[in-house]
Amino acid sequence: MGRISNLARKQMGDPEGKPASAPTLKTARVPEFDRLIHERIRLAIVSALAANASLTFTELKKLLDTTDGNLSIHARKLEEAGYITCEKSFDGRTPRTEYRLTMEGRKALNQYLDHMEALIRAMRTGQ
Repeated sequence: MGRISNLARKQMGDPEGKPASAPTLKTARVPEFDRLIHERIRLAIVSALAANASLTFTELKKLLDTTDGNLSIHARKLEEAGYITCEKSFDGRTPRTEYRLTMEGRKALNQYLDHMEALIRAMRTGQ
Protein backbone atom coordinates (compact mmCIF):
# COMPACT_ATOMS: atom_id res chain seq x y z
CA MET A 1 0.00 0.00 0.00
CA GLY A 2 1.18 3.51 -0.78
CA ARG A 3 1.92 6.22 1.71
CA ILE A 4 -0.63 8.90 2.52
CA SER A 5 0.57 12.50 2.40
CA ASN A 6 0.19 14.84 5.35
CA LEU A 7 -2.36 16.88 3.35
CA ALA A 8 -4.42 13.75 2.71
CA ARG A 9 -4.27 12.86 6.41
CA LYS A 10 -5.51 16.31 7.36
CA GLN A 11 -8.34 16.07 4.84
CA MET A 12 -9.36 12.60 6.04
CA GLY A 13 -8.96 13.35 9.74
CA ASP A 14 -6.32 12.52 12.27
CA PRO A 15 -4.33 9.26 12.11
CA GLU A 16 -6.56 7.72 14.78
CA GLY A 17 -9.44 7.69 12.35
CA LYS A 18 -11.40 10.71 13.55
CA PRO A 19 -13.02 12.32 10.50
CA ALA A 20 -12.14 15.87 9.58
CA SER A 21 -14.89 18.38 10.07
CA ALA A 22 -16.68 19.24 6.84
CA PRO A 23 -16.42 22.79 5.55
CA THR A 24 -19.46 24.82 6.51
CA LEU A 25 -21.11 27.92 5.14
CA LYS A 26 -21.02 30.91 7.41
CA THR A 27 -24.68 30.90 8.41
CA ALA A 28 -24.70 33.24 11.39
CA ARG A 29 -26.05 36.08 9.27
CA VAL A 30 -28.26 33.93 7.03
CA PRO A 31 -31.87 33.24 8.08
CA GLU A 32 -33.14 29.67 8.12
CA PHE A 33 -33.99 28.31 4.67
CA ASP A 34 -37.76 27.99 4.04
CA ARG A 35 -38.27 24.85 1.98
CA LEU A 36 -42.02 25.48 1.76
CA ILE A 37 -41.48 28.64 -0.30
CA HIS A 38 -38.50 27.26 -2.22
CA GLU A 39 -40.67 24.98 -4.39
CA ARG A 40 -41.11 26.67 -7.78
CA ILE A 41 -44.92 26.96 -7.96
CA ARG A 42 -45.26 28.05 -4.33
CA LEU A 43 -42.53 30.68 -4.77
CA ALA A 44 -44.36 31.93 -7.87
CA ILE A 45 -47.68 32.12 -5.98
CA VAL A 46 -46.19 34.03 -3.05
CA SER A 47 -44.23 36.35 -5.37
CA ALA A 48 -47.29 37.11 -7.51
CA LEU A 49 -49.34 37.87 -4.40
CA ALA A 50 -46.55 40.08 -3.03
CA ALA A 51 -46.82 42.19 -6.18
CA ASN A 52 -50.65 42.32 -6.13
CA ALA A 53 -53.19 43.07 -3.40
CA SER A 54 -55.05 39.88 -4.37
CA LEU A 55 -55.41 37.47 -7.27
CA THR A 56 -58.17 35.06 -8.19
CA PHE A 57 -57.60 31.37 -8.79
CA THR A 58 -58.12 31.95 -12.51
CA GLU A 59 -55.64 34.84 -12.61
CA LEU A 60 -52.98 32.82 -10.76
CA LYS A 61 -53.56 29.77 -12.95
CA LYS A 62 -53.12 31.85 -16.10
CA LEU A 63 -50.13 33.77 -14.73
CA LEU A 64 -48.31 30.61 -13.60
CA ASP A 65 -49.42 28.53 -16.62
CA THR A 66 -50.31 25.56 -14.44
CA THR A 67 -53.20 23.15 -14.00
CA ASP A 68 -56.14 23.52 -11.61
CA GLY A 69 -54.96 20.59 -9.50
CA ASN A 70 -51.35 21.75 -9.28
CA LEU A 71 -52.32 25.29 -8.26
CA SER A 72 -54.91 24.02 -5.80
CA ILE A 73 -52.48 21.69 -4.00
CA HIS A 74 -49.71 24.29 -3.72
CA ALA A 75 -52.08 27.06 -2.66
CA ARG A 76 -53.52 24.79 0.04
CA LYS A 77 -50.03 24.12 1.45
CA LEU A 78 -49.34 27.86 1.61
CA GLU A 79 -52.74 28.46 3.21
CA GLU A 80 -52.13 25.74 5.84
CA ALA A 81 -48.79 27.40 6.66
CA GLY A 82 -50.58 30.74 7.13
CA TYR A 83 -48.72 32.38 4.24
CA ILE A 84 -51.82 33.14 2.17
CA THR A 85 -55.55 33.46 2.76
CA CYS A 86 -58.23 32.04 0.54
CA GLU A 87 -61.67 33.62 0.30
CA LYS A 88 -64.39 31.83 -1.62
CA SER A 89 -67.46 33.62 -2.91
CA PHE A 90 -69.77 33.73 -5.90
CA ASP A 91 -69.87 36.20 -8.76
CA GLY A 92 -73.47 35.59 -9.76
CA ARG A 93 -73.52 31.81 -10.16
CA THR A 94 -69.77 31.52 -10.82
CA PRO A 95 -67.56 30.47 -7.92
CA ARG A 96 -64.73 32.90 -7.20
CA THR A 97 -61.62 32.04 -5.17
CA GLU A 98 -59.42 34.96 -4.18
CA TYR A 99 -55.99 34.74 -2.60
CA ARG A 100 -54.07 37.29 -0.55
CA LEU A 101 -50.60 37.22 0.98
CA THR A 102 -50.65 37.40 4.79
CA MET A 103 -48.18 39.38 6.89
CA GLU A 104 -46.62 36.06 7.88
CA GLY A 105 -46.32 35.13 4.19
CA ARG A 106 -44.68 38.45 3.35
CA LYS A 107 -42.25 38.00 6.24
CA ALA A 108 -41.42 34.45 5.08
CA LEU A 109 -40.86 35.67 1.51
CA ASN A 110 -38.58 38.48 2.70
CA GLN A 111 -36.57 36.03 4.83
CA TYR A 112 -36.31 33.65 1.87
CA LEU A 113 -35.09 36.47 -0.39
CA ASP A 114 -32.57 37.58 2.26
CA HIS A 115 -31.30 34.00 2.44
CA MET A 116 -30.92 33.76 -1.34
CA GLU A 117 -29.17 37.15 -1.52
CA ALA A 118 -26.74 36.10 1.22
CA LEU A 119 -25.95 32.87 -0.64
CA ILE A 120 -25.38 34.77 -3.87
CA ARG A 121 -23.07 37.26 -2.13
CA ALA A 122 -21.15 34.42 -0.49
CA MET A 123 -20.70 32.60 -3.79
CA ARG A 124 -19.59 35.75 -5.63
CA THR A 125 -17.06 36.72 -2.97
CA GLY A 126 -15.83 33.15 -2.49
CA GLN A 127 -16.69 32.99 1.22
